Amino acid sequence: MTIGSCTCGGIFDLASKEARVKELEALMEQQNFWDNQESAQKAISECNTLRAWTTPYNTLKRRFTDVKALLPEAIEINDQELASQLIDELNQIDKELSDLEIRKMLSGELDIKNCYISINAGAGGTEACDWVNMLSRMYQRWANKRQWSLEVIDTVEGDVAGIKSITMKLTGEFAYGYAKAEKGVHRLVRISPFDSNAKRHTSFASVDVSPEITDDIIIEIRPDDIRVDTYRSSGAGGQHVNKTDSAVRITHLPSGIVVASQGQRSQIQNKETCLKMLRSKLYEQEVIERENSLKALQGEKKDIAWGSQIRNYVFQPYTLVKDARTKFESGNIQAVMDGDIDDFINAYLKEFG
Repeated sequence: MTIGSCTCGGIFDLASKEARVKELEALMEQQNFWDNQESAQKAISECNTLRAWTTPYNTLKRRFTDVKALLPEAIEINDQELASQLIDELNQIDKELSDLEIRKMLSGELDIKNCYISINAGAGGTEACDWVNMLSRMYQRWANKRQWSLEVIDTVEGDVAGIKSITMKLTGEFAYGYAKAEKGVHRLVRISPFDSNAKRHTSFASVDVSPEITDDIIIEIRPDDIRVDTYRSSGAGGQHVNKTDSAVRITHLPSGIVVASQGQRSQIQNKETCLKMLRSKLYEQEVIERENSLKALQGEKKDIAWGSQIRNYVFQPYTLVKDARTKFESGNIQAVMDGDIDDFINAYLKEFG
């Protein structure tokens, strides 16, 4: 491990990041800092982004320094229990450093932001709706493992079972940067619990991920460019459910983007949530177009197109989860469905990040 000699500092350009953090902290301490709200918000956002790199690195460095000082002493006095604990700590530091090295690939403009995950049933009828339910559970467990918060924004129940579509907000550091690896079509092969003949079925669900855009980014939406529909909320949620048209769906006519929300108690709140999601999707579209133009000039080694099948989940006649883009695979399908998807995401980031 090279952290003790700070060789990772060059990888993350730590010195320049820490220097910039100090500049911004000094700026934020000035009495006139909030005179210009827009520039103040930008400074805070930049400082938080830089701290997301420097803080974990310095924490790892301190932990390694402690282990480096104690381990020789533990070996010298033959304290096997302490030595074992220190070696476990060293292995944990090594893992976290590897995670930080993965994070260095998340340098895109949107990567650090929170995000929205939308899952929609494809071909497969009731089976596809159940597949959406399984995927939403997988992402909820993945979020829990990362200690991120997840809020359900909108849900459309299946006609018989499962979920036709669901939109969730994921709040966590670099949530969009990691979750964007899940964009695309996910394919399920299993013996259907809804088939009395116990035949194998193939189902599809599409996953879309878009970043949450904060108030410091201005995206203009003309009233003439949107159509607002209201309808009655479905499912649990209080006395207002199925009694008032509190759910909102907004269609952006020029782009065809559709967003919906029924998670809030009032129509006004749901409309605000929809507009926030719409601004996020429009800004993401703008950034991706800009990045794709730059990649076209530079030459990109691989192209990942939206709508392509990205991953196969096979339950029968064998168990295997395989990513069609990176070829990374796992035979422990239950662990994957319980949220252990970081290896798939890391493989994606290493190849396409």
